Amino acid sequence: MKKTLSMALIGASMLASAQISLAGKANLIFPTGSPSWSNIKGTVNQAFDGKGKNSVGYNVGLSLKVGLPTSFYVMPELYYTHFKNDFTDPVSNTTFKIKSNRIDVPVLLGYNLLGNTLGVFVGPVASYNLSKEDTFNNFKENSRDNFTVGYQFGAQLEIKKLILNAKYEGAFSKDTRNFINRVSGEEIRYDNRPSLFMLGVGYKF
Repeated sequence: MKKTLSMALIGASMLASAQISLAGKANLIFPTGSPSWSNIKGTVNQAFDGKGKNSVGYNVGLSLKVGLPTSFYVMPELYYTHFKNDFTDPVSNTTFKIKSNRIDVPVLLGYNLLGNTLGVFVGPVASYNLSKEDTFNNFKENSRDNFTVGYQFGAQLEIKKLILNAKYEGAFSKDTRNFINRVSGEEIRYDNRPSLFMLGVGYKF
């Protein structure tokens, strides 16, 4: 009992002495890889493999920074993220405009290099896809990976209340979607969770 109480008191003392800050952040998103589009249910003449065209996206959200002993910190974040990809099916000449609207939750472990001015971080990011199933001409989306996981690493510079940050996001799992032509039965698969490069600004409250 005394040991448990002592550990609780130590934990409470560390939390009380921890430096905690909350910031609003916004980032421009530059996808660094193109998704694969492939015909997976058609005749030999219809079979194809192609790459889509990405557009610059954005995200906005909140970031909590909690100082740990020594120079480490934990930085959980919450973002709404949007970007899109365009692809034209050469068989039906249908253009797909695939929007990715996600809720992203990175949980980052960081290290302060120059006090609170410059820090680096790394950690996992969980994403939930908010996009609804879409229809393009006769194609109907019938499946998606709503939950995907990636990783992030980067750095941020704090100048008083202003934050400048840059980070890279990679993927542990894919965002796979199938589109079926309700007339011909042709089936096209979009296979992607893109790697992203982000540049952003923030403001500490």
